[in-house]
Amino acid sequence: MSEPLDAILPLFHRISDLTHTAALLEWDQEVWMPDSAAASRAHQIATLRSIAHEFATSDELAAKIGDLAEYASANPEDDLAVSLARVATRDFQQATKLPTSFVATLAEAESLAKSTWRVARESDQFALFQDDLARVVDLNREKAALLGFDEHPYDALLDLYEPDLRASQVSTLFEALRSELVVIVATLSGLADGRAAPLHRYFEPDVQLEVGRRVVEKIGFDFTAGRQDLSSHPFCTTFSITDVRVTTRVDENFFPSAFYGLLHEMGHALYEQGINPRLERTPLADGTSLGMHESQSRLWENQVGRSRGFVEHVHPQLCSAFPEALSTVSAGEFHRAVNAVTPSLIRVEADEVTYNLHVMLRFELEVALFEDRLSVAELPEAWNDLSEAYLGLRPSNDAEGVLQDIHWAMGGFGYFPTYTIGNLMSAQLFKKAAADIGDLDEQFRAGQFSPLLDWLRENVHRFGRSRSADSILRTVTDQGLTAAPWLAYIRKKYADLYGTDL
Repeated sequence: MSEPLDAILPLFHRISDLTHTAALLEWDQEVWMPDSAAASRAHQIATLRSIAHEFATSDELAAKIGDLAEYASANPEDDLAVSLARVATRDFQQATKLPTSFVATLAEAESLAKSTWRVARESDQFALFQDDLARVVDLNREKAALLGFDEHPYDALLDLYEPDLRASQVSTLFEALRSELVVIVATLSGLADGRAAPLHRYFEPDVQLEVGRRVVEKIGFDFTAGRQDLSSHPFCTTFSITDVRVTTRVDENFFPSAFYGLLHEMGHALYEQGINPRLERTPLADGTSLGMHESQSRLWENQVGRSRGFVEHVHPQLCSAFPEALSTVSAGEFHRAVNAVTPSLIRVEADEVTYNLHVMLRFELEVALFEDRLSVAELPEAWNDLSEAYLGLRPSNDAEGVLQDIHWAMGGFGYFPTYTIGNLMSAQLFKKAAADIGDLDEQFRAGQFSPLLDWLRENVHRFGRSRSADSILRTVTDQGLTAAPWLAYIRKKYADLYGTDL
């Protein structure tokens, strides 16, 4: 190992430990923390994140990054040094634009907003959340100004999740995709014929959790390096490559909520558990972008979890676990049920055809907020209007409308577009995996998931942030981001399922 690399690693380790400790407190806030601890927890998280930020913007780190960059330019064959120099330089430039006092203020505001969001959602009262959300929006406007942008303030926030992507590019991509989706959804939504009915029965909650645990463990989630818990909103969080945690929520009368939510979060977790251990406690030990991260969760949730082969593999287990609900439901009927195209109000429970419309709705509202065309107080009505325009459905309350996601409470503006980007990437990667390793559906039917997981670990997971999402896509699939493979996948799959021309 080089001297500049040896010198900088202790600083990276310190920053990583502090940020992951703050993340552990945030995980506890969502899973176990008593309600009355919200204010004290906000202070604790703010303190840790401000200390981490001080280290991340120190003169000492700047000097060591400079030494590492100089070494990397003279030794391009040292992949670790080159990647660390590139990523650390970018991170440092972004971090130094944000004063430590601002980072602490934002962390505290977001922590409080998450607590009030939870209460507002459970009681269906947006008014309880409105002021805290307005505070978070104002701080994110300030954050965008501090980070800087060329075209649009939203670009500064989007860049944090999907480097180098711009709002104008997302708008162009979404407009083209929307025009295709509107026709496909209109064709399919009237043909569901109640096929989703088997999913809307009583499924004992504890059994749902146990069945889900067994399935994700068989696929490859390592429970010696992770755990599963309940939360108001499903999520995955990582404290180290050997400590990756997923949560889900259970609806006793709707099976996909927990099961497919867990498959989704497991996809994130498999990515994190598959990062090269050599990258641990450095800036490289993370997903390369949220779009790439979402590609992994959406791939396992949909291309795998809703495939005919996978359903036929898990169907006997589900019938054994839920005999009253599923004993008369065939594997074919269950497969049609989990692929029913029916516009719905809840994003995390949406079918894969209408899902992107939920993302587009949120993107449009976020851009309107940052262009001052929309106020926080106007969000519930604007949400309902767009839901009706995009999905043909109007929420009857805020809990199934503007309050359904935690992302805005946690300051995740710029996050939502990455869900659709992940969908597109997942189709590109899955198509290439099938070309490389054969009939994936037959492998799933036989309960063989390791060929696909091994392929993803080799081509995506192990690199962490050492390669960009664009580099991974172009290396693996010979093309950059494109919607064509996803649209082709949707058309073929649903034309076959519904017996119609798409």
